[in-house]
Amino acid sequence: MRRADRLFQIVQYLRGGRLVRARQLSEWLEVSERTIYRDVADLQASGVPIEGAAGVGYIMRDGYELPPLMFTRDEIVALLAGARLIRAWGGAAMARAAEEAMIKIDAVLPEKMRVRQNEVEIHAFAPEMTPQIRAHIDFLEAAADGRRRLFVAYCDSKGEPTDRTIRPLGLWFWGKVWTLVAWCELRQDFRMFRLDRISEMRETGDRFDPEPGKTLKDFYRGMEAENYGNTGG
Repeated sequence: MRRADRLFQIVQYLRGGRLVRARQLSEWLEVSERTIYRDVADLQASGVPIEGAAGVGYIMRDGYELPPLMFTRDEIVALLAGARLIRAWGGAAMARAAEEAMIKIDAVLPEKMRVRQNEVEIHAFAPEMTPQIRAHIDFLEAAADGRRRLFVAYCDSKGEPTDRTIRPLGLWFWGKVWTLVAWCELRQDFRMFRLDRISEMRETGDRFDPEPGKTLKDFYRGMEAENYGNTGG
């Protein structure tokens, strides 16, 4: 987590006038208590009305609001284009989140920038996206995040059916096609599965832990090595 994001989260946790100890903040944000002490001191120095001390806890009185976000025109274009692409090509939950994000962006913009936002003519349409594929995206994203092993029924490029037990690692979007990067228990190797060729999938009931050679980082390293080799380097 970036430090700016961490400082923002500290302010959010302290909202509502409740006393929160540094140990709790350090556990929530997965940093040391020393880091929390330093971050809170910096927030206090910048004018955020945080009261308290190390060993006692911290509290922020009601009424403090973060200054409104300010975006440049190019940043608005990038944010809206990204949100509209996800709304068109993402899972159902992603699409709803993108819609909510656009509403929140609109709410913090001054009137002049809101007019510019409405003039951003970048749109995305995805008639190929079926409810089933959207549901697959949401299901697989949650399974990868929760490290839940899956059974999938799949048809390869030749139309041959196959059943696999896999470790879902991440999703890739290729413009019109979503693929799942996974560790295949049958092949004992990385495989990519097109979501539109998955006819069935379900959790097997057990989770998996990261193992050397079977993680998404290992997959990326293999891809980089393969690309490097193809360049003749």
